[in-house]
Formats: sequence, C-alpha cells, structure tokens
Amino acid sequence: MLPSSTVENYLKAIYQGQSALASEQRLVPMGQVAASLGVTPGTATTMVKALAESGLAEYEPYSGVRLSAAGERLAGLVLRRHRLVELFLVQVMGMSWADVHDDAEQLEHVVSDRLIDRIDEMLGRPTHDPHGDPIPNTAGEIAARHLDSLLTCPLATRLRVTRIADQDPAFLRFIESNDLKPGEAVEVESRQRCRLGDAAPQGSPHHHRRARRVEAARRSRPIVIRTADGGRRCARDLARPRTTGR
Repeated sequence: MLPSSTVENYLKAIYQGQSALASEQRLVPMGQVAASLGVTPGTATTMVKALAESGLAEYEPYSGVRLSAAGERLAGLVLRRHRLVELFLVQVMGMSWADVHDDAEQLEHVVSDRLIDRIDEMLGRPTHDPHGDPIPNTAGEIAARHLDSLLTCPLATRLRVTRIADQDPAFLRFIESNDLKPGEAVEVESRQRCRLGDAAPQGSPHHHRRARRVEAARRSRPIVIRTADGGRRCARDLARPRTTGR
C-alpha cells in the first residue's frame, strides 16, 4: 500500500528536521515537527506513533523522533519528486523560482515514478533544484556536504552562493533582486561583533537567558556583502538561513 500524502509530509518534515540537527543531537523534537506541519503537538504525536508502528520511525516519548532507514528512503523519494517538479516548473514551464514551492507541494504526491524519471532525463539528470537544494538519487539518497552560512564563511574571500534554504516567495524575490541567487559570486566584507557581557555559569537561569540573547544578537547583527557587480548589500535579518558555499 502506498503511503498517503499525510504520511509523506510527516516523513519529509522529520527528514528535514534531522538534516538540521547539531552533531550531538539524535532526535527531532515533537514541537518542531508539529510547528513545521502546522498541527498541534498531540496530533503530531499520534501520527508519529503510527509511523513508529509501521517501522518508518523511532519514537521516544518526551524526547523526539527519528526516521528508520525505510522512512529515510521514502522521505528522500518525496524530496526527489518535489525538487525535480520545482526545476521542471522553472526551466520548462517558465515559472518564477519564487512561486513553484506550493505547486510542487501538491504535485509531489501525485506524479508517478515513471513521469519523474522522464522529467529527470529531460532535464539532463540535474543535481540541484532552483534553490540549490540537492536532488536525491533514485534510491532517495543525498550526498552529505558542508556549506558555510553568511555567519560562518570567511571574510574578504570570494564565495559563490550555493543554496537558499528559505522558500518564502517574498524572500526569494528579495534574493533575486539583490543578485544573491545560487551561482552568484559574493564576498562578505564585515560582520558586526556582538558583546553581551560576561558569561554566566553554565546551567544557571542567567546562563540560559544570556544564551538566548546571544543567539538573537548573532542572528540579527549586520552583515555587509559585496556582489559580483561591485554593489554592497546589508543582510540584517538572518533568522532565515542564507547559505553560501566555497
């Protein structure tokens, strides 16, 4: 029996949550899964338990969830369909890269494997979608890679934008209008340092509050970027990742 669109959406959300985990983390928090799907934590927990019973996930109460090998493969195939459809809509149908995400969200559940293979062949076996996200292979696998962000890349070094993680249409239009699409050459000229006083003892309430302030400041500090045409851009709102690669 083929998985439903609801099951596929959960698998994809957990898969993407796993991809963003820090190295010391193993489980995706249930609150994160619920938020990414726009459902209540109770609804998410019920569905995740069903995935665990089907052998597609490992669920630990009060801790989180992680996909099994079978769940990761199915999630990878959903992402493959989604990203190939996005690329088809941009390159063949002439749609804007800012407008294809929602359509791909619908089509990823209904296109056949035969049609996806034909699209893949027609597009020349592409490796990335219009936003720079890697396209999984026919086994649902994605090659691991490390990308610097605007917060971690070296200063005064010529870089090339590789991936835009935020799929919000308005943000993608902002990226396009400022010559920051994947493939564009950029150079980060400066990042403002943030200093919020002396560290509090780890584990104390003051430490946790300060850690939150540091994270907020880190994400909002101005970054000055030089683009290929010699222009300068100031990226201040970094709550949404804007990833670059060397």
